[in-house]
Amino acid sequence: MNSRRTAAFAVCRWLATHEFANELIPADCVDRAFVQDLVYTVVRRFRPLRSILGELMKTWPKGELEALVLVGAAQILYMPDVPDFAAVNETVAAAKASGREKRLDRVVNGVLRNLLRRRDEFEAKLAAAPLAERESYPNALVRRWVERYGEEKAEALAKWHNRPAETWLAYRDGRFEKLPHGRKVTDAEGFAEGAFVVQDPATASAVELLDVAPGQSVLDFCAAPGGKTAQIAWRLDGTGRLVAQEVNPRRLARLRQNLARLRLASIEVVQTISQSSNPPIIQFDRVLVDAPCSNTGVLRRRPDARWRWDADHLVQLVGLQAQILDAAAAFVAPGGRLVYSTCSNEPEENSEQVAAFIARHPEFAEVARRESVPFDTDHDGAFACALERRAT
Repeated sequence: MNSRRTAAFAVCRWLATHEFANELIPADCVDRAFVQDLVYTVVRRFRPLRSILGELMKTWPKGELEALVLVGAAQILYMPDVPDFAAVNETVAAAKASGREKRLDRVVNGVLRNLLRRRDEFEAKLAAAPLAERESYPNALVRRWVERYGEEKAEALAKWHNRPAETWLAYRDGRFEKLPHGRKVTDAEGFAEGAFVVQDPATASAVELLDVAPGQSVLDFCAAPGGKTAQIAWRLDGTGRLVAQEVNPRRLARLRQNLARLRLASIEVVQTISQSSNPPIIQFDRVLVDAPCSNTGVLRRRPDARWRWDADHLVQLVGLQAQILDAAAAFVAPGGRLVYSTCSNEPEENSEQVAAFIARHPEFAEVARRESVPFDTDHDGAFACALERRAT
């Protein structure tokens, strides 16, 4: 199938369902790397694309036509490695595959050629537009960044999250290596043998702060997809005990699949800790809470997350994180350590969440914290904080 048509199908479904963009791209499609780049570009740049195409079309299209013009415009405006003729011709070919009776190809051809003629005009308008519109984010999110970091750093952050993300591989010996762009993870040496997990270096802080030693008991409270679980298991090196909990059935299945590839059969995988057996452990030396969050530290990897962000959703997430932390705290043994981590850079989810937890649980004290902010580290945004429980 024409790669633009594959991308248009994914975009069409995203527009209708707002599902996670990465789950909409067929794993076995031809030229998957290009298809992913194209779909992610549409999702990342949806706001200016919608604005520009709105000036080129009398009425806003729906369904397949909407997806096709978005796919074509994204190549013309935001994918400089794609020649203009290829962007137009291949997208028109994708439209023709819809059937002659729909005549979508004529509309797509006319819109994209008009865009080419007026590209300089639209690019000049975008350059003068406010940051949120220019870089394609919700106004409220960019306002927060400007208030927190200032205009210059907020712009740097917005641009960083619009860059295509690198893929990093984390190995048992602690190395992180970047996968060459366009190469499949499954083609990397050692994939079938379970030699690595896919993890950005920013995620290492949570496992490092957990300070796992051989022989300890460890609970990974929100374990899927299993990258941090694997790194903990490697540090235990076949000793102690590791329980990986994941309450979401779909994510639980993915966790089991990933750990099977990694050949980490000694990990006890459960949907709830109450299912733990042989024998049950009431408290652990180490507990990791890698909490669900707003994903504002990984917007380049999860471009759809920016369109799910709003203040009400943030409040809901903060409440959920607090509940998870309170539940996890009960499993930390006296003298043990709890590490709380997110892939967010929002203070409500990070520093403020930790302060509120300590206020509720004075038996815990903070011992260390780390935060990765992309414009400083050139890695994903992430936060991790280690809290120790008093020994008595």
